[in-house]
Amino acid sequence: MKILVRPTTTQQGASWQVCLDQHAVSFRSEAEARRFVSVLEERLKAPHILPDWSRRIAS
Repeated sequence: MKILVRPTTTQQGASWQVCLDQHAVSFRSEAEARRFVSVLEERLKAPHILPDWSRRIAS
């Protein structure tokens, strides 16, 4: 996943966007945007357990 933090301007004024591939999420400040990216990256790097589909199918 490509993650990009960039400044942007809207009718309400300046803000920041985090672009996740083709999706953009707006934030009021650069600090908020970078905090979001930090949490997102931690969650993406965290170990994940895949479900055991053979058990669900057999049930």
